[in-house]
Amino acid sequence: MKLTRRTILAGSAAALGSSLAAPAVKASPGWPTKQPIKLIATFPPGGTADTISRILAPKLSAALGTQVVVENRPGAGGTIGSDLAAKAAPDGYTLVISHASPLGIAPGIYPKLPYNVITDFTHVTLIGHTPNVLIVPGDSPYKTLADYVAAAKAKPDEIAFGSSGIGSNTHLMGELLGSLAGIKLKHVPYRGSAPSLQDMLAGAIPSMFDPITTNVPHINSGKVRLLAVSSAKRLDMYPNAPTFAEQGFPKLTTSTWVGVSGPKGMSPDVVARLYDELQKAYKAPEVVERFKDVVLLPGDKPMTPAEYTAFVGEFATLWAGVSKSAGIELELG
Repeated sequence: MKLTRRTILAGSAAALGSSLAAPAVKASPGWPTKQPIKLIATFPPGGTADTISRILAPKLSAALGTQVVVENRPGAGGTIGSDLAAKAAPDGYTLVISHASPLGIAPGIYPKLPYNVITDFTHVTLIGHTPNVLIVPGDSPYKTLADYVAAAKAKPDEIAFGSSGIGSNTHLMGELLGSLAGIKLKHVPYRGSAPSLQDMLAGAIPSMFDPITTNVPHINSGKVRLLAVSSAKRLDMYPNAPTFAEQGFPKLTTSTWVGVSGPKGMSPDVVARLYDELQKAYKAPEVVERFKDVVLLPGDKPMTPAEYTAFVGEFATLWAGVSKSAGIELELG
């Protein structure tokens, strides 16, 4: 499956005006030097942002001739790490795995978000996207999404779902399913996908919404059952897993996308170098295979910095409308 605005933006079509560009500052002469480059993953180890960053970091290190170090800065649906990146010096030594939750979902649900997703970042390129899924333990009594919805109708506010944090895109998916199906689910937020999955497998929660990336081994082993995937069509890897759309919920057709960004004002020369090296990195055969293993799907074509900036803004605008219509508004703790 290829990445399109239809598959990512839940079937919506909208145009966004040209993005605002912050004045660039010069990077340190000879960038990069031997100084390490920090790559912030906005969720804990084991999550999608962390997984993708650790696949890319060795390739970037080799290409740039300096160490690219992954630093996990989780919390508040990815907004803590994103804010740290936005406020870093724009010298090319702090980058972030830009992510659908803190950059696409958060603007629509946090009125006091400490950064602007367009003007406070330099967006380099989109890496890819992965479908979100509703999963339950392999021995769960819920065999289908219809079973799950029926149980929630019979027991309002008793069926819990885990997510990677308050304000994450997986949190929003649970809220939207509740709104669309006329059910009341109990949200249990975690600081990332990995602890949520651990609790579900231990029996602490009966279900969770999550990007499929971190769940592939457990799905393959039978420890986890897929009730629905958020892609526009069934995944080749899991042809028996139905989509939300074919089960009556087309508005849940979306995905978790990831890219690479940095603080506003980065040197155009540094951005151009990063863009070129990232294109090479994620097209390398071994990276392609790793991405395939974790169901990270490519885009139709590489997104330039300008195209990626426009994409982030468009996604944020459209999902702000979805959040507003669902009555979802939160405060950062």
